[in-house]
Amino acid sequence: MQPEVIAIICILTLFVVLEILFTKFFKKPGQTREDAVVEILGSAMLLIVTQPLALFLGGAAAAFLIPQYQGILTAWHPLAVLALFLVFDDMMQYWWHRLSHTVPWLYNLHRAHHNAPYLSVRVVYRNNMFYYLLMPSLWFSGALIYMGGGWIYAGYLVVKMTVIFGAHSDVRWDAPLYKIKALSPLMWVLERTISTPSTHSAHHGKHADDGITNYKGNFGNLLFFWDVLFGTAKITRRYPEEFGVENLPHSPSQEQLLWPLFRAK
Repeated sequence: MQPEVIAIICILTLFVVLEILFTKFFKKPGQTREDAVVEILGSAMLLIVTQPLALFLGGAAAAFLIPQYQGILTAWHPLAVLALFLVFDDMMQYWWHRLSHTVPWLYNLHRAHHNAPYLSVRVVYRNNMFYYLLMPSLWFSGALIYMGGGWIYAGYLVVKMTVIFGAHSDVRWDAPLYKIKALSPLMWVLERTISTPSTHSAHHGKHADDGITNYKGNFGNLLFFWDVLFGTAKITRRYPEEFGVENLPHSPSQEQLLWPLFRAK
């Protein structure tokens, strides 16, 4: 097992333990048996099949289209390679996420992520099984790895997943920091740079009129800066009372995971 994978598993385990201790990891408000099915199957499919396959296909496409650039990034400065991943992985994921809330058929692939009436690290990988396979950022990452960026991608991925786990967790690590006056300038910068529990929970809020929810914004994954740059940011330093989507009809687990192969009547 790769060191970065071990690191990500350890960090995820830490957040799981924190939720067990402080927020009832196994019994979230409003959860159903179907929620557990979608989260377990969706996460397993992503980690075992979908993400490795998308990265492989991205690398294979690069080998076919630009074989002359294999390994070229090994001669680049690490910060330049990191910048490529921030643009072609993280910014691309921002736009994919944003389109998923705009294009109906893409939303059908993403709706499982918002179907849960709670926020938790449990929902990080909760998506339709085809959502990540079609995600351009994974294909671009596979291409950059083929071009020699794998050594940077390993560290980048650990940092990115740490931020994503922290932003989805209902252990709100940012809340006590907002109360420390001396940290106010630092938190002002931080919440405009990376995703935090406050900014990302607003994206998962259920009621658009609660003054907090920003369902059509706050799309950032690692960098919340993309929301600031592209005008979709909403920062309140508060957290919605309820999560989910208003007026969203019930979708069985088969449809959440397998649309369009399975469509509920």
